[in-house]
Amino acid sequence: MEQTKSVLAQENLDRECLDNNNLDLTTQKRAGKKAASKRRWFWAAGICALTAAALVTGTLILRKEIKINPILAEGYEVHGVDVSHYQGTIDWDVLSQDLDFAFIKATEGSTHVDDRFQDNWQAAEQTHLYLGAYHFFSFDSEGHKQAASYIDTVGSLDGKLAPVVDVEYYGNKRSDPPGRTEVIENLRAMLDTLEQHYEIKPIIYTTYTVYNDYIKGEFEDYPLWVRSVYCPPSVLFGNKWSFWQYMDTAMLDGYAGDQKYIDMNVFRGTKQELEKLTIQKIMY
Repeated sequence: MEQTKSVLAQENLDRECLDNNNLDLTTQKRAGKKAASKRRWFWAAGICALTAAALVTGTLILRKEIKINPILAEGYEVHGVDVSHYQGTIDWDVLSQDLDFAFIKATEGSTHVDDRFQDNWQAAEQTHLYLGAYHFFSFDSEGHKQAASYIDTVGSLDGKLAPVVDVEYYGNKRSDPPGRTEVIENLRAMLDTLEQHYEIKPIIYTTYTVYNDYIKGEFEDYPLWVRSVYCPPSVLFGNKWSFWQYMDTAMLDGYAGDQKYIDMNVFRGTKQELEKLTIQKIMY
């Protein structure tokens, strides 16, 4: 009888210990769940904070209140601008300070000549700048006629940079883009005519959208001048670019037009490499 009581007592003791162990395990599980829940909350809060910061930063970049491109552009050796009649009268001695090259608008479509081209061209020739003349491509005009207008207006490019054809949407062309086949045909006609005349491949200026719509896969062997004012060009174009228009809200001394801003650019290379894009022989 005493042995039976002893056995029962031991069983009760074991059961009590087991209950205590189960209680400890339950408590530990609850504590673990609470800790895991807290960690998940911290992770979720962190992700939300990072997402909010990214959205705010992205919005500020799109509003051009945060400008990362000028900082990145400082890493390039060769800097320049592009101008048109919008900059009005330009004092090229002043504007050319701290710059290496300038592209000046010459023509648009098959008939239009920029009002300030001749004055800008002649005055800029008296500076140290590498100069180039650009044409604004029209989706509504035959390519060879546009090339003829450029050649008649600009004339010799001896010692100057290769001709530039600016291909971007204008007016309602973004919402109602022209047919790909027709654009490629006219653009090719213009580029071929310019290359035959000046004996150098023209430079194509373009935006990301137009590049993907018409340029990509068709004109890969031409020097590319890209517009990317919100982020570095490698994000949109990879390594397929020679010039980068990184900013369209710069303000410099030396011009007095209705447009207070001026476009800033860099060349992806050295001045010696830029020389390879100049025309070395005299044209007649």
